[in-house]
Amino acid sequence: MAAWKPDIDLLQARDETEWCLVEENFGGRLLAYAQRRTAGDIQAAEDILQETLLGAVRGIENFNRAYTFEQYMFGIVRNRSIDFMRRRKLRTLMGDDDNEDFPDLDAFIHDDETPSAIVRGVELSERAQGLLGVILKDWVRETWSSGDFQRLTVLEALFSAGWRNRDVWREFGLRDETAVAGIKFRAIKRLQQLAAHRESDGDLLDFLAKAEDGGGRILDLDVSAIWTDYQVACMGREILVQLLGGSLEAKAEEFLGFHLVEVKCESCRANLDDLANGASDVDKLLARLSK
Repeated sequence: MAAWKPDIDLLQARDETEWCLVEENFGGRLLAYAQRRTAGDIQAAEDILQETLLGAVRGIENFNRAYTFEQYMFGIVRNRSIDFMRRRKLRTLMGDDDNEDFPDLDAFIHDDETPSAIVRGVELSERAQGLLGVILKDWVRETWSSGDFQRLTVLEALFSAGWRNRDVWREFGLRDETAVAGIKFRAIKRLQQLAAHRESDGDLLDFLAKAEDGGGRILDLDVSAIWTDYQVACMGREILVQLLGGSLEAKAEEFLGFHLVEVKCESCRANLDDLANGASDVDKLLARLSK
């Protein structure tokens, strides 16, 4: 009998029946592979299987049809197994004592994550991305209005420019890396509050309420990508006119200098090109801001 092959178009359309067939046809072999990688730890293997199914649903839109679906699934389970072994090694190094600074990374894995639950989770994630884009904009405007331009620059450096904590505190004269982490923590808490004001749907609020910082991610939301895609740190043209005219206060100008020179925001640069008398004016402005 020919081996079952999934309909990729149905999977990309998040057809629940097709994803259930994926679990039915691939679950056994993936679980066996995970058990081998975890030295027979069945609970760990089952967790890895659920993470693999979740990853498959989330990544299916970018599926490369040059490969087989089996290669796709085994690539994911291999990566999830490696992640598990790394977490296990970390726990071994840290010891078993409870430590609130290092939450259990498996706490977000649930035994009841069936393909249908995974599909609903992806839909929730997409809705949460839209909400996060809106409240990031709210946070930027609020912080701009309060005049806390250093906080704005720190978050732009972390989320958009991809700087590390140690680079940020040295560049901006903060006390140490803990100060950077504190700024990030308070920003996330404020985002949660802004979400509560904007969103009455409990499932989205629960999603963001569990937010943990993780290298530019909040759960499975890539804050760096959302920061860029939603142009959250881009100021209106009236602000850029003031920048060109030299009438902005120094701290605001420093933030926009970082945004234009270090982040190299293409949309803001395009606006400047349109607003300026010529390219030479923009070049002179960027040269001044980079000093």
